[in-house]
Amino acid sequence: MGERIKTNALSELLKAASDPTRRAILTLLAQNGPMRVTDIHAQFEMSLNSISKHIKMLERAGLVIRRTDWREHLIEVQMAPLSEIDRWFADLRSIWDLRLEALDTLITKGNSKDE
Repeated sequence: MGERIKTNALSELLKAASDPTRRAILTLLAQNGPMRVTDIHAQFEMSLNSISKHIKMLERAGLVIRRTDWREHLIEVQMAPLSEIDRWFADLRSIWDLRLEALDTLITKGNSKDE
């Protein structure tokens, strides 16, 4: 059950990060720090409603949080969930490295029998 929750969380992260606008929002927030939704909207040529939907998707994935500072609602990037994506790619690279080593061994042994 725990692995399934991790898989669902990873799927949500990858889905949220798959859209170029959402990646641009994350980059903007990483570069500038917490921003108001209207300030984020000013950076894009799309409706405020569309930007709000992208931000909600990022919130569901845990990549941003919304906090209130006096009367302002600020959106802030959260980098910690990205470590789950790093871990998944590291696992994938590890599997690929093992397969390449096995292929190298097979080729090397095949060549030594030919000699």
